[in-house]
Amino acid sequence: MISTNSSANCVPAAARKSDGPHVTEDEVHMSHALALAARGLGRTWPNPAVGCVIVKQGRIVGRGWTQPGGRPHAERMALAQAAAQAEGATAFVTLEPCAHHGRTSPCAEALVAARLSRVVTAQTDPDPRVSGRGHAILRAAGLAVTEGVLESRARALQAGFLKRITEGLPFVTLKLATTLDGRIATATGESRWITGPLARRAVHQMRLIHDAVLTTSATALADDPDLTARDIGASHQPLRILADSNLRVPATSRLGQTAALHPVWVLHGAKAKPKGWDQNAARLITAPTHGAHLDLPATFRLLAAEGLTRILIEAGGQFAAALIRAKLVDELALFQAGCLIGGDGIPVLGPLGLTALADAPRPRLIDATALGPDTLTRWSF
Repeated sequence: MISTNSSANCVPAAARKSDGPHVTEDEVHMSHALALAARGLGRTWPNPAVGCVIVKQGRIVGRGWTQPGGRPHAERMALAQAAAQAEGATAFVTLEPCAHHGRTSPCAEALVAARLSRVVTAQTDPDPRVSGRGHAILRAAGLAVTEGVLESRARALQAGFLKRITEGLPFVTLKLATTLDGRIATATGESRWITGPLARRAVHQMRLIHDAVLTTSATALADDPDLTARDIGASHQPLRILADSNLRVPATSRLGQTAALHPVWVLHGAKAKPKGWDQNAARLITAPTHGAHLDLPATFRLLAAEGLTRILIEAGGQFAAALIRAKLVDELALFQAGCLIGGDGIPVLGPLGLTALADAPRPRLIDATALGPDTLTRWSF
């Protein structure tokens, strides 16, 4: 069955509260913490988006989530709210509390100092600076520790952070909008608008839960997008990235003209000439190239090294196919409109170089949502 909730797929499944039977009290409070953590998606990089709920005698006395820029951490926010009531309480945290000294002392030590009696976590932090050390600090101080509560949901929510730490790559969502017959534009290139207002609103919501939105020079030259989240009361904007190996897009584009309002990074080859981009607020980044194009695996590793954990791709079929061929796509968000263009239209994907059906990528369907006359299906690679 297709859901008719127009926003259901714009928040990761990890953030949705389970309504199933036999839910334990620990799961109820962890579900609450996961919902809080989701509020930080797209705003906390390079830090993870964490949620924390502090409960005492069945009553919530403190709650918090990681703040924009990654500080303060969720535990600090919840402890500040709980104040003296934290003593003897239980903290529910979506990720193992940090154990290393940075700009602040470790959150594990702060939980100990607050004299909590128990800490419940969803998952261990794979960051080598933590990786079990936070749990060890808590246990050494005599706190009871329960691990792995709603772990699969927490891992789905933290997929970007986890992938950056363990693989050195960001979590990549590929967004495509197509007709029923798999076309993204007419033969003349006309594509506005294939999908309707509800679908476009869902795209804007998706932008907000990603650290960055990336497009290519081909799409920028054709559509001149600004890639911001509009008409949904957004309190922040994602980083915007232009992949333009030869700097073909003029600095007078909408991305160039709005770089001072909302950050823009421009990825280019070493031999490209700035052509005015060095005169505005955009950040020019020399990226690895392979021939005339960006070396995609190396470029995405560079972006992860810059701290990005979740990137939404809004580009054309050639770039989409290149990402799939390079096995860089983690999730496909496919918006499909109830219209037909025909075989003379532009296909949704460029060549994948397949010679056998057995080699075709077969992503797994996550869910489907009706958006007025359109549908959104999400697929996991």
